[in-house]
Amino acid sequence: MSKQNLLEEISARISEAVAASPAKDLEKNLKASMAGLLARLDLVTREEFDVQAQVLAHTREQLRALEERLARLESGDDV
Repeated sequence: MSKQNLLEEISARISEAVAASPAKDLEKNLKASMAGLLARLDLVTREEFDVQAQVLAHTREQLRALEERLARLESGDDV
């Protein structure tokens, strides 16, 4: 038996043992608990975050342009 086959056999047996043991129930319960905890947090998706980052960048650019225009108006230069 090759080393690769031996490792695959050992991995398969460990997976079977874990699936048939209380560890599988523990894993399932832990995942459910973590999902519940994360659901209660005020999180956003990466897509929502990226959209808001773009909105913020656009708003900052508008603010910069308005600040420049205001400075020109206050100094008496043409608009």
